[in-house]
Amino acid sequence: MFRRALIALLLASSLLAGVACSNKKANNPLAHINSKQPDKVLFDRAMEAMKEHKYDVARITLQTLINTYPDSEFVARAKLTVGESWYQEGTTAGLAQAETEFRDFITFFPNMAEAAEAQLKIADIHYRQMEKPDRDYAHARRAEDEYRQLLLQYPDSKLADTARVRLLEVQEVLAERQFRIARFYYLRGSLLASVARARTLTDTYPLYSHSDEALYMLGQAYEQQADRTRAVVGFPDAVKQRLTKTYLDGAAQAYSKIVTRYPAMPRYQDARKRLAALDRPVPTPTPEAIAQSKREMNSRSAPTRYERFIADMGKRPDLSSAVRVGQPTLVDPKETDAPALVREINSAVQTEVASKSGSGKISVETVNPADGKVPENQPAPREAAAVNPSDIPAKAPTQLNESELASTSADKPAEKPGDASSTATKDDPKDSASSRKTKKKHHLHLPIPW
Repeated sequence: MFRRALIALLLASSLLAGVACSNKKANNPLAHINSKQPDKVLFDRAMEAMKEHKYDVARITLQTLINTYPDSEFVARAKLTVGESWYQEGTTAGLAQAETEFRDFITFFPNMAEAAEAQLKIADIHYRQMEKPDRDYAHARRAEDEYRQLLLQYPDSKLADTARVRLLEVQEVLAERQFRIARFYYLRGSLLASVARARTLTDTYPLYSHSDEALYMLGQAYEQQADRTRAVVGFPDAVKQRLTKTYLDGAAQAYSKIVTRYPAMPRYQDARKRLAALDRPVPTPTPEAIAQSKREMNSRSAPTRYERFIADMGKRPDLSSAVRVGQPTLVDPKETDAPALVREINSAVQTEVASKSGSGKISVETVNPADGKVPENQPAPREAAAVNPSDIPAKAPTQLNESELASTSADKPAEKPGDASSTATKDDPKDSASSRKTKKKHHLHLPIPW
């Protein structure tokens, strides 16, 4: 018995040793990975490739995941990561492809929380390509539209504050462009064009860093336009007074807005002086307006010399002067254009003329020559003018050659002045033609030498 028990114990120990040896040699590739989620394996590999900046490998892996496992829970995130890979490449073609991928994500997954992230990425694509105010502003305009769409469609998103700050920076660039155009027209003397640009700027971008300067230029343009209107010759006095009052009211409104809305900005005292010079009441800013203006001024930062140098060398705009507080404009107000201002002037003139004449149309009085009546300040027609016979000039005599004059005076007697038959009239074409065709008659005969 003892021998059998020993043999059984030895066999059992050998079997356990063999199993242990076999387990050491086994190498399971999915030992630490859940083999029931291969889609997660592909997604993790793609994310590792993204960290190593292998964007093409990451896109191939993610596309394999999307095509092989269309019902996976990682499909939405994989499609968003495909756009992110193009976005991180940073090339012009890559950014365009990234925008396409992000828009496709919003189309297929509009109700997911990541849709706001895709919309922010679309706006950031144009934000990265935005140029200085004096250059192409297409990307700045596109970025403004995309940030506005995010704030309107996803107001409760955690990315809304980021979009708000960047939208303020974009609107700073667009406002600076409008300000430069308005100042160009103002210095050139095109006052109505300057007024149109400045009014559009101040109505659309109230948080612009130089809003007080734009409003002050608007008031100056209105005052100069009023001076020009007073000096115009030919306008009715009532029209001049009406237009002058309109322009001075516009100037006073611009100065008053500086005082009440931007009391902490540099043009505050100048606006008060201009209101006093125009005999207009000077408003007093509220404490809330003063506090708000100070917050806006303190949120802006001044660039260093190095930052200004880098900004001058590159094409990216300087965004340090953009405000960081307040809400940007999400809907553009009605734009003011110079042709509309010109139409207002023409309408005022036509209204005044119509009120005096009783009709808006210009009437022209015709004259009948038989009546002999000519209205005042209108010259008489030629048919109605009396003609004096002595004022009619005599007809010019018929042109004759010298030889014909000599022969006529020698062969014929002198004709009476009243004989009409002997006078060749100018109106007879046959006589004039025959006189041109008549050859000269030579009366001197030279001898022939042979």
